[in-house]
Amino acid sequence: MLSNLRFFKSSFIVTLIGLAAAFWLGGPKAMFIAAILSVLEVSLSFDNAVVNATVLKDMDAVWRKRFMTWGMLIAVFGMRVIFPVLIVAVIAHLTPWAALMMAVSQPEQYAAALISSHIIVAGFGGAFLMMVFLKFFFDQDKDVHWLHVIESPLVKMGKMGGIEIGLCLILAYAFSTQLNTAEQLSFILSSITGIVTYIVVDGFGSLLGGEEGHDQTVVVRTGLSAFLYLEVLDASFSFDGVIGAFALSNNIFIIAIGLGIGAMFVRSLTIMFVEKETLDQFRFLEHGAFYAIGALAFIMFIGTFHEIPEVVTGLIGAGLIGVSLLASLHYKKHN
Repeated sequence: MLSNLRFFKSSFIVTLIGLAAAFWLGGPKAMFIAAILSVLEVSLSFDNAVVNATVLKDMDAVWRKRFMTWGMLIAVFGMRVIFPVLIVAVIAHLTPWAALMMAVSQPEQYAAALISSHIIVAGFGGAFLMMVFLKFFFDQDKDVHWLHVIESPLVKMGKMGGIEIGLCLILAYAFSTQLNTAEQLSFILSSITGIVTYIVVDGFGSLLGGEEGHDQTVVVRTGLSAFLYLEVLDASFSFDGVIGAFALSNNIFIIAIGLGIGAMFVRSLTIMFVEKETLDQFRFLEHGAFYAIGALAFIMFIGTFHEIPEVVTGLIGAGLIGVSLLASLHYKKHN
């Protein structure tokens, strides 16, 4: 147990610095809110850590390190500060600087503008995560099944080319019918953008070209492709958390600190899972994480017309992973 703490050394350092900064910005209350946000981020993104580990375990060590450094900066400052500001700038027809000034001087107005983008973000993020979920279970090379009665037929259906794209489009349309007419087009277009983004990112290695015989070329292609995939995946996971964080605070800096601390722990968990080969030790843990991603995708779609508390989202994800962990232990004991 103590040996595992080494994976979280940098996370604890960031936590101390972050909480001290939150205290400086707003006193004990701000520090408490930042701590709560960090815990919520970890609880909601545990399945993200497992999925990240499935990608990182096959990634070159250099690109893995880049994900933990550059990727960390993109995750904390890019996805949780800059990206929301850019969205508000587009929606409110402002310059990015004006949107940032709004966030600082008029936090209520900034929060309202950000929340108004929820349908667009939910359409994009939900569709991207749905593609991640469907691609895993329709994969013809998948030979380990947890819920065999469900997963075995899905693998057979995977022989139909593009079935996950068609199914995702059908689901997006079905959920769009629950929205009012003014919102339907925005939701459908953002969902299509999410699907296209997944297709491009998932196949980015092939788009880069190069000869398969050159090992360094292959490493760069697969490394960059996986890096981009993980960043978009993180964006899809994180943005709903950014919007939900405004229920606790309107201060974007407190929100960034809290969510940033949580993101750091998620990445530490990811590295621990990779280096300790956790996914190989727990046979169905990966399945539980992808089921949790599927559940999150449905929740994001449903959340466009019916509010679902974040605690419910977190409990569903944690529950699916917990059950898959118990199933893995049972399998390990009897095999």
